[in-house]
Amino acid sequence: MEVKKGQICGQRISQRLEELAEISETKNGVTRLSFTKEFQRGQDLVKKWMSDAGMKVRVDNLNNIIGRYEGTKPSAPALMIGSHLDTVINGGKYDGMLGVIAGIEIVQVLYENDTRLDHPIEVIGFSDEEGVRFHSTFLGSKAVAGTFSPQTLELTDETGITLASALEELGLEPYQYKSAARPANDVLGYIELHIEQGPVLEKEGLPCGVVTGIAGASRFSFKVTGFAGHAGTVPLDLRRDALSGAAEIILAIEKLAKENAPIVATVGKLQVNPGASNVIPGEVTGTLDIRDTDAVRKSRVIDEILHAANTICQKRNLSFRVEKIMETDPTLCEAKIIAAIESSILSNGMRAVPLISGAGHDAMAMADLTKVGMIFVRCKEGISHNPAEFAAVKDIEMGAKVLLDTVIQLTVKNSNMEKEKVN
Repeated sequence: MEVKKGQICGQRISQRLEELAEISETKNGVTRLSFTKEFQRGQDLVKKWMSDAGMKVRVDNLNNIIGRYEGTKPSAPALMIGSHLDTVINGGKYDGMLGVIAGIEIVQVLYENDTRLDHPIEVIGFSDEEGVRFHSTFLGSKAVAGTFSPQTLELTDETGITLASALEELGLEPYQYKSAARPANDVLGYIELHIEQGPVLEKEGLPCGVVTGIAGASRFSFKVTGFAGHAGTVPLDLRRDALSGAAEIILAIEKLAKENAPIVATVGKLQVNPGASNVIPGEVTGTLDIRDTDAVRKSRVIDEILHAANTICQKRNLSFRVEKIMETDPTLCEAKIIAAIESSILSNGMRAVPLISGAGHDAMAMADLTKVGMIFVRCKEGISHNPAEFAAVKDIEMGAKVLLDTVIQLTVKNSNMEKEKVN
């Protein structure tokens, strides 16, 4: 690998991602769950890269790793760049890790060019975003943002180990979790570079794009109840077929979502009872997931969906019950950070395509602390959380160039941002 000193090198980022991917519990895909020996080995490798890039490295009490590259004004608030180092089971090489390694890359370029910005730059690898082991997401970023709940420390994994015990095994002090929280006036902003995990950039033929917001999610469980009967003896016009009613409801959901794009709605799970080939379905239970960055529009569409479902069930002599099981607010990216990313994309000869993230990211938790922005990098066929997850070296390099240009812009144009933070 030939690396030109002082320049962004996509091949170096890619090679480091490959090295990190080798540290896995499984051979099929990447499995590196938080607070495991594999996670610690990966963190040790990241620590070395941070140190080699001129950063001072520390680990907080929630096991986040933070590399700090001092600015010419060390007391100025730090611009934070980051993502997560944990994976799902049999996941890919890029989800989360790309953002951390790209952050290290831009600091390394500054270091090799003997360049210091006015503001310190901090690259952070969050300890748990996916929530696979303890079934609670954004543990690391919530700790940094100051929104971590102490009750979370008592959560257990499948073997009965508590989160607190797992952290103590690493020599950390979990009940001192508040020490991980950062005062808002210590942070200028947070930027996360991430693979898109969707197909839009590939469709547009672009290596990267600017994220305008992360969709809030409403999740429901629903039940359609009819009456089970003999499949051969009950005429169609006398049936109370719960599955036929559910099918009509699903088509109504799809229609309303398409009419209100870019909102997305998904019926991801259905259970049919009694579930026999010769019995008319008497009951169907399912889930509905609705996501949008516009909370008002999402609320209106939910009302329209529920109205349509009740109308369909009344017409078919069925009953419909629904229960909300989860609600998360949308996260809007900061306008000035969006503008800086757009400017960086344009200066690198591309169109600036605005994107909405339907997936959750650490930026959602960090938004409780500071202003946030995100850059998406094209990934093949939009595949993620899968061993087939892939981003091309040239796209990775372009994303890192946009990230570096954005960081430079924000540290130059910081005075207005700081005034707004005070106001």
